[in-house]
Amino acid sequence: MTVRVEKNGAVWTVIHARPEARNAMNPENAQALYEAFLAFDQDESASVAVFWGEGGAFCAGWDLKHAAALEGDEPLQELMFPADGPNPHNTLGPMGPSRLELSKPVIAAVAGPAVAGGMELAMWCDFRVMEESAYMGVYCRRWGVPLIDGGTVRLPRLVGQGRALELILTGRQVPAAECAQIGLAEYVVPDGESRAKAEELAQQIARFPQACARADRWSAINQHGLPMVDALAQEFSNGRPILKQEGIEGAQRFSSGLGRHGDFGKI
Repeated sequence: MTVRVEKNGAVWTVIHARPEARNAMNPENAQALYEAFLAFDQDESASVAVFWGEGGAFCAGWDLKHAAALEGDEPLQELMFPADGPNPHNTLGPMGPSRLELSKPVIAAVAGPAVAGGMELAMWCDFRVMEESAYMGVYCRRWGVPLIDGGTVRLPRLVGQGRALELILTGRQVPAAECAQIGLAEYVVPDGESRAKAEELAQQIARFPQACARADRWSAINQHGLPMVDALAQEFSNGRPILKQEGIEGAQRFSSGLGRHGDFGKI
């Protein structure tokens, strides 16, 4: 199997295992990853996912050897965007899960290359843990393959338009240290430790009241483009029922003596 899931309590690690191709994406793998992340989002026992590429590479992008064998209109058919389908927000992308709007967080654990479509997949995740020798880059710039899995949308939102355009147009390599500096990565860890660090962070997040965590995540994602007053109203409307659902009970736990002085150990 080129895609498998390993579960540790509420944390699922979704593993792309095609190391002989640097985890480049073909249609079969894209479908399998898409289905794995849909299953994660729909499983009530799962809270946080880690996305990791086996064999020292996160993802080298769309499989160009596969693409080179396509003829006629096959490339267009394979890359269609079924926006008129029953659920346009959760359609299959060329890179698999890149168009999914999940209700739960996903952490990217990045070793080696996360380039071209692989960079788009890393940016699809909520945040990124990169190994010191890992790197990103719009490597598809060399071959006339455009960014069609969120690269031109997510990159400006993460690093700003000017920096995004420089990276998109030059296609240059972006080392992990620079990724952290400009907002493309949140953690840089020694080589070989990205999965362990991402899973550690996932377990920390999974310990918290989940309705509240998901509501705050939703609000942070969906405030894009809204005027301040509308964003504040949306935040309040989204969070108000959670206060009753989880917040009052949490306040009672604090009142009983738990979590004092910023202690996250006993909550």
